[in-house]
Amino acid sequence: MAPGAGGVVAGSVAAGADPAAALSGRVPPETQPGGAYDRYVARLAAAGKFSGVVLLSHRGRTVLSRSYGMADQARGIRNHEGTAFNLSSAGKPFLPVAVLQLAQAGRLRLSEMIGTYLSGYPSDIADHVTVHHLLSGTSRLATQPEDADRIFHSREEVREYYTRRARDVRLVGVPGTLDTEHAEAEITIPVRIVEELSGMTYWDYVQRNIFDRCGMTGSGFFTRPQWRVDRHLAHPYMTLADGRVADALQDLTQGSPLGHVAGKNPGRAFIDAPGDGGFATAPDLVRFANALRDGTLLAQPWADVLTAPKIPLGQASFGAYGVAVEIVGGQWQYQRAGGNPGIGANWSVYPDTGWVGVILLNRDTEDVSLQSLIAQETKAITGVAPEEEGPGG
Repeated sequence: MAPGAGGVVAGSVAAGADPAAALSGRVPPETQPGGAYDRYVARLAAAGKFSGVVLLSHRGRTVLSRSYGMADQARGIRNHEGTAFNLSSAGKPFLPVAVLQLAQAGRLRLSEMIGTYLSGYPSDIADHVTVHHLLSGTSRLATQPEDADRIFHSREEVREYYTRRARDVRLVGVPGTLDTEHAEAEITIPVRIVEELSGMTYWDYVQRNIFDRCGMTGSGFFTRPQWRVDRHLAHPYMTLADGRVADALQDLTQGSPLGHVAGKNPGRAFIDAPGDGGFATAPDLVRFANALRDGTLLAQPWADVLTAPKIPLGQASFGAYGVAVEIVGGQWQYQRAGGNPGIGANWSVYPDTGWVGVILLNRDTEDVSLQSLIAQETKAITGVAPEEEGPGG
């Protein structure tokens, strides 16, 4: 299905909203300063339930940019538009972009088996799991649980740990069928392929071929020592079991009590795992989103391969390469969210109407999920409110 094609609308039309007007190219009042979305975020911030940045961009022009809360409470540094936030899983799409750049250059084929590019895997994996299976979430590979308590002390230690985990995988189903569980191997193995074919670390590859190309000057894979002292990096404030809110970087023995991230502390990573995370400012994520459509990162056909619907997930939602794709209010939306203790991030692209929305958080909050914020953004842009809201992550 090509972008712009009609389909069943996911969600319900909000009271007073006009999805047809949203498709007309005008800027809905709900998206503008003082509009419904702006007021919603301001109310949360006033109640102490939002710390971070939201940004809405339409056809390259910033329509709304708001910053609330503290980037570093101890030093009195406030969040602002130039603050870079940890992305968690919202940084995962950099990996399929890197893979598709190599495919576009003729260095790899999506239909080839893992064994074409990497040695050391048993034949049931090497000869049956393709690059496409990895990128589409259909490899059916599993990895042993991570050691969430481990504290890393160097880039080399992080890279060695995840390189070893990329080799220690097993096949648990038929390749080409959907597995709803998060499969770490679908990140770690493509990273090994990128590093093998490019001759550089994944972090360096993305810095050179994505961040630098897009002009994402505030973005990078920063280390824990940098995170602690760099004034433009937002610290993650996580809620502890006793209700206190702590800077996760200042006590690495503390872990989150929240169910979906129980025991985790993002500060324990010396640098984000290859294929995951990274830091970005809201304007940099808009630059990344625009670069996916203007040929900066990929020629248009290859950019279409990235976001084309691959796997049906619901009535009008699909899996693509590293992003979720949905038909909302008669238009396409693709996005990626991520969450960790004290961290929430999402960027959404509405290619039919030229909108990009960014939400970046650096504090756990009660009663307000990342998904709730995404729903309000989507409603403001498309005139349609998603029917269900779930936890961010």
